Formats: sequence, C-alpha cells, structure tokens
Amino acid sequence: MAVLITGATGYIGSHTVVELLNRGYETVLVDNLSNSDISVLDKIEEITGKRPVFYELDVAIRENVERIFSENHIDAVIHFAGLKAVGESCKLPSLYYYNNIASATAVSDVAARHGCFKIIFSSSATVYGEPETVPITEDFPLHTSNPYGTTKLLIENIYRDAYAYDNRWNITLLRYFNPIGSHESGLLGDDPNGIPNNLMPYITRVAAGQLEKLSVFGNDYPTRDGTGVRDYIHVVDLAIGHVAALERMTETGVHTFNLGTGKGCSVLEIIEAFERVNGVKIPYVITERRSGDVPEYYADSSKAERELGWKAERDIDDMCRSAWNFIVRTKK
Repeated sequence: MAVLITGATGYIGSHTVVELLNRGYETVLVDNLSNSDISVLDKIEEITGKRPVFYELDVAIRENVERIFSENHIDAVIHFAGLKAVGESCKLPSLYYYNNIASATAVSDVAARHGCFKIIFSSSATVYGEPETVPITEDFPLHTSNPYGTTKLLIENIYRDAYAYDNRWNITLLRYFNPIGSHESGLLGDDPNGIPNNLMPYITRVAAGQLEKLSVFGNDYPTRDGTGVRDYIHVVDLAIGHVAALERMTETGVHTFNLGTGKGCSVLEIIEAFERVNGVKIPYVITERRSGDVPEYYADSSKAERELGWKAERDIDDMCRSAWNFIVRTKK
C-alpha cells in the first residue's frame, strides 16, 4: 500500500513516517517546510534505512496536489498539513481558515479524482471546546473555543459531507490530545521554527539555555494547582495510532477516535517531571491566561483500544526523558 503523508516532515508526521516505513509501507511525503526542516529526511533515512519520495510543495494549492497524484499511485492519505498554534490562530484567524481548509479540501478533491477514497485526518481534541466533564468520549458535543479548533471541526464536517454524498469514502478522524516526547534515537523531536507555541519545546529550549525562562499561562484555573491540565501523549504512541487506524480501514464511512492516555497532567506537574528525570532546573514565570485555552481536558480512548487495538504505552517520565534526549543529541 502506498500512503501519501502531508505535513510529513513536521513533528507528528515524521514520527508516523518512521512507523510506516518500519512496517513496510510505501510512502510519499509532502511538506512546504514552513515549520520543519529538510534535514528531517536524512534523519528518517538514518532511522529506517529508507529514503522516501519527497515533494517540497504547499498542498493548499490544488495544482501541487494534482502533480503528486499524477506522478504516484496513492492508496491512502494521512493528512497532517496545517497551521496548529491555538494562540496564533486567535491573532490570525483568516490565515488559519484559509490555510487549513484549503489544504484539506484540495487533498480530498484531488484524491477522489484519482480514485483514492481513504483519508486519515489529523483532527484535535480542541473540537470539544470546553467540556462540561472529563474524560472526553467521542460522542461529546462539539463546539470550539478558538479558530484553530474551528478549522479542525469544519474539516471534520466537510469530510462527513463527502461521505454523505459519496459512500465510497473511508475516512478516519483522529482526535488526539497533546503530543510530546521524541523518537528513542534522539534524531526526531518537536523542533518548531521560531519561538515555540507548545509546552515541551518551550521547556527544552529553556533547559538548553536558549530561552531565559518558561511562561506558564495562568495559575488561576479551577484545577488542582491552578495551571492548565492536559492529556499528554508520547508522539511515538500517537504515530503508532495512525498506523493502527490505517490497518483497519476496511469499511467505508466516517470513523472517529480519541487518541490519548486517559490521564491529565498540569503544566507544573510536567515541569516537575522534566526536572526530576533529567536533572535540569526549569525557571518559569506565571503570566496571563492565553486566549482560547480551556482549564482541563483528557481523553477516554477506550474506543480506539477496542476497535483499533491501540493503547498508549509510554508515561510522562518517558515523554520528558525522550524530549530532552532529542535536544542533547541534536542541539547541544
């Protein structure tokens, strides 16, 4: 089976490519490198011994997607490409609506014209907005609290409509929570361009002395220590979840799964775990809440375990240890 991976050199995409290659899948990669680096291809090759086909293209442009499908036989698509920072989306909503929706629709439209009706979409727990209770199951009401989450929900609806009018579609929506950690080799990790928006790359840059201190956005949430609580999942577990979903795309329809650990950790708990397992002090300062953030959410992923045979195996210590190993191996 040949799989097209969009956003393939990004954090989650690159780890998923490794898992696919290690399982014998043929892969075609595309990324515009807006938030990643071409050197990721070398690292994928070093880990797997295989050099995948790669296109440096923007999939929001339909002609680019058409070129990829015309030059390759594609059986399925895993669609990661898109802008992903909650805070930035609140400042630049139009950019997020254009980029994320244009990318998703271009990929699905061109895929269908070439007879490819299997798509795994990188959705997000942000489609649940601020849930009334936790843990969150897939049948919770959907309502978003920031433009990033709204783009994910709109794309989900676009894909649901696609199946409603053409039952050849086999679409899996993976709503995952907060990926952190790195590949065990230390070669792949979360390495965004510019100032990071997510917690762990910010922590590792502070630990490496690249940033003076960590900003903790709010300590007055109704949580056990006042800081935001999230379901942090190891990126390798998440990548394996995509492979599990791909291997079970046997029935047409729209299939939705949460991918998380089922446990919530606060920002301060993550800092403490990182300091403990790595022996590195993380100075931090409490700042104002970040626009669009919610106090607490974590997953009920029992459906994925039941139907995909998937379960997160790695714990917070594994996540913190591997994240720092990536920095020590590649950055220091």
